[in-house]
Amino acid sequence: MDIDLDAMLGVLALSRLGENRYQAENLSLGGPVVFGGQILAQAIVAAASGLDGLSVTTLHTVFARAATGAKPLEIDVVPIHRGRSFASATVTFRQGERVCAQATALLSAEAPDLIRHGDTWASAPPSAPPAGRPARGLRTEIADGVDIDDPDLVGPPDLDVWSRWGGAPDDPATSRALIAFATDSFLVATAMRPHLGVGQSQAHVTLSTGVLSHTITFHQPCDAGSWLLLRQHSDFAGAGRTHGRGEIFTADGQLVASFTQDGMIRPMPGGSAHAGRL
Repeated sequence: MDIDLDAMLGVLALSRLGENRYQAENLSLGGPVVFGGQILAQAIVAAASGLDGLSVTTLHTVFARAATGAKPLEIDVVPIHRGRSFASATVTFRQGERVCAQATALLSAEAPDLIRHGDTWASAPPSAPPAGRPARGLRTEIADGVDIDDPDLVGPPDLDVWSRWGGAPDDPATSRALIAFATDSFLVATAMRPHLGVGQSQAHVTLSTGVLSHTITFHQPCDAGSWLLLRQHSDFAGAGRTHGRGEIFTADGQLVASFTQDGMIRPMPGGSAHAGRL
């Protein structure tokens, strides 16, 4: 997926409609529905708006129904609690009277360590892509030459993906929004890997797939403009659903964020080429 940074920053520039109310435009990615990663990113920006000194620590999002890319999104932020060290809010995405998604955000201020530890790479990481000067936008590279589109390639329910937003601004809220965007794409494909005859190329063609809920937690400040490794594992698939988790490491092995995802995978009656999120 190639995403132009300026187009992405454009959809993160929310238009204020009133107190705690915003409107947002959508990325044009060639499909009929809004990409879930866009909603994750916009939820982080909306939740942090007006809360100087606080950053989104955890975002849990439930995707209720598909949002059409042809209409802007209306965003309502309802504060739950606002304090000096912590805040929380719900962020609801609508198109007209239809609720498309709702997120709960926890925000916090930076605090000194009392204790500290963090997971490290459980196995040797793949080599990072060449440094070079990346294009101004999102670049992702699946490690070890894995082809998630080929239904005849079988492997373990694990997937390593390098991600970098070339030219990303040095702003904590924007950086976290951009990173959240990148985490939405690969966990359903990770769940497909052990199963012969099932691949990402069949999504929305013969398979109905989508993300049902997504939770991301940021452990420490992180830079979307540097190479980050998304190490992903699917621990369950069955009953028409998938579940998986991921950890995000810097290129030198520092754990900066974790995420989990509930997905859907079911046969598509009729093999329609256009499927909604649910």
